[in-house]
Amino acid sequence: MVLLRSIDKTGFGAFRSFRTEKSETMTINGTRFAAIDIGSNAVRLLLSEVFDTDIGPFFRKISLIRMPVRLGKDAFIQGGISSENTERLVSTIKGFKHLICAYQPVDYRACATSAMRESSNGIIIKERIKKQTGVDIQIITGEEEAKIIFANKPWNSMTDDGAWLYVDVGGGSTEVTLFSNHKIESKSFNIGTIRLLEKLVKKSQWKEMKAWVKAHTEHFSRINAIGSGGNINKLIKLSKHSDKKSITYKKMKKVKACLKPLSFEDRIVQLGLKPDRADVIMPALKIYMSVMKWSGIEHIGVPQIGLADGLVRLMYRKHRQTLPQQMAANR
Repeated sequence: MVLLRSIDKTGFGAFRSFRTEKSETMTINGTRFAAIDIGSNAVRLLLSEVFDTDIGPFFRKISLIRMPVRLGKDAFIQGGISSENTERLVSTIKGFKHLICAYQPVDYRACATSAMRESSNGIIIKERIKKQTGVDIQIITGEEEAKIIFANKPWNSMTDDGAWLYVDVGGGSTEVTLFSNHKIESKSFNIGTIRLLEKLVKKSQWKEMKAWVKAHTEHFSRINAIGSGGNINKLIKLSKHSDKKSITYKKMKKVKACLKPLSFEDRIVQLGLKPDRADVIMPALKIYMSVMKWSGIEHIGVPQIGLADGLVRLMYRKHRQTLPQQMAANR
């Protein structure tokens, strides 16, 4: 018996069993990929494996490693990444490269978002990392970030007659993507958890995001929503929602009411939050709840995916497209 995750009607997967004819212990070979996400609040390495099945690809997370290197505070306040955080980032990428070499994926990619994008020394750091580790970091725009994140679109769940709003909240920016009638519209806003924490977001920026969300959602009677980012994954756990795949606006309000009276130390000790999560979770709540309120969304799905997952999906699609050429060349 082989257990694989298939896409169910919610789009977030359900386990199904497949009985093999030859053997109960038949092994399905997967294709390995690795992705590095250099964000504003942390740096992540995702080791993933993809299995091709009759019902489509099955993406399995082998390991997700997160290093709390907060580049955003340097970038958004000082305009550049400090020498201390530069050394931490270089050491982190060196370590990740060793793990990638041990994992032996067919392909890997590294992308950096708003913190590196806005740092005066972002390009210099990128070149140093490439020279010392061989890892070629792509510093992507907000729009590119939104497209990569949206590559996580569940293969069979987004129906032609429905509207889907995809909201990804990071430390430096929020990416909002609307999918409807085979069309995709995305917008990146410089409203992120670290920027809010450091009081760097202007009222005009809130108004801009509110106007965009309202203009793109007001003519839909119903909108399905998907949320991504480390904070909403944690909010799911704090809400103690039974299915662990979604959270309602009402539940978010309850979590907010529970978090508000707690000090930074209490959130760490009583709730078990990591220090670099304990201070940004309230700003994250504000962003998610604002977008849900503006668009009239009462319920948001949380498939626990992000930029690194999107990179893996893009690499997989590219690999599938080039596979026939590689097979022909090897004949």
